[in-house]
Amino acid sequence: MKAYSFKHYLEIFVVATRLGLTSFGGPVAHLGFFQEEYVKRRKWLDDRTYADLIALCQFLPGPASSQVGISIGMVRGGLPGGILAWIGFTLPSVIALMLFAYFVLQADVGTSAWFQGLKLVAVAVVAHAILNMGKNLTPDRPRIFLAIVSAIIILFSQSALIQIAVIILAGILGFMLFRKMELPEGNDIHFPFKKRTGVISLFLFFGFLAVLPLINQMVSGIYVQIVDIFYRVGSIVFGGGHVVLPLLEKEVVPNGLISEELFLAGYGAAQAVPGPLFTFSSYLGMVISGFGGGIVAVLAMFLPSFLLLMGVLPFWNDLRTKHSIRAALTGVNAAVVGLLLAALYDPIWTSAVHSTKDFAVILISFSLLYFWRQPAWLVVILTVLLNVTLSLIS
Repeated sequence: MKAYSFKHYLEIFVVATRLGLTSFGGPVAHLGFFQEEYVKRRKWLDDRTYADLIALCQFLPGPASSQVGISIGMVRGGLPGGILAWIGFTLPSVIALMLFAYFVLQADVGTSAWFQGLKLVAVAVVAHAILNMGKNLTPDRPRIFLAIVSAIIILFSQSALIQIAVIILAGILGFMLFRKMELPEGNDIHFPFKKRTGVISLFLFFGFLAVLPLINQMVSGIYVQIVDIFYRVGSIVFGGGHVVLPLLEKEVVPNGLISEELFLAGYGAAQAVPGPLFTFSSYLGMVISGFGGGIVAVLAMFLPSFLLLMGVLPFWNDLRTKHSIRAALTGVNAAVVGLLLAALYDPIWTSAVHSTKDFAVILISFSLLYFWRQPAWLVVILTVLLNVTLSLIS
């Protein structure tokens, strides 16, 4: 492996940290910030290579924008560069959300107007995400059908295993329905990993996925339970950060690890911080088991991304030409829209909307996001202020 200087690694970390402090607006916005900084300004890679990296990370489960950042760090500085790029991009939002978790645990906020405002803005944000994702992921009747059927199945089941089964079935149907679709051409990408490293990483990825649930059943301990939950969810989430909501909710709310109120408030707060939405895991871990729980949760949540990237990168130049893989992923992406659609009703709508005033606040928040195209962090702040004001005058 090529040797890099301390200055070289420091540059990767500093640039990624600056992006982590300023990258508001969700995954698509993050990719825009990355292109401006990494491609146009610093020229660490060219436009075509950057586009191929995005295609790779859309192909894998996990947080797409974070994986693009990690991949660029790996291109720039091997595995240490990828780790530094990840730390820099995620650390600001991890700190902010863990501080928020500490605050809500110390104060009785369950009935406060600002707390309710965070729950209401979550409704608007998820509805907005469904519309945007639906345009790209369900543009035709077969994919709309997959999304609707997926939503209906999930609405009638509260099991996380059913959600996983729906995703797998959608992949099979996607292969059957879309295997003749055309694939975009791309350039070969060169990464500092050998195929042997890729095989070992994939073995570890699937090994952890199979073994952790067994260990959780045999060993009683909150940290073991946290690692099992967040590693498993981080391994199966397709479609970006918002999709993590229904999967995590089914894992941590029904078994009493966290209340629906605290879950939705944290999700709303996560919209107001920069960086990837997967850092929502740090908030949940903090609420479940303090500072240690927050650190363990975020590490477990992102570990699958590292293992998958190191496992797939050496084979990507061959995999990206496989029509069958692209077709299966097309079906999975359609099911992801259905997953979010079901979550919009339960638990988000059922837990947050209790009056005409609540619905009015949601309409305003959604309009700001969808029609006026305001950034999510600003809409969160305005929604909380609006709900507090209406509560004072009503």
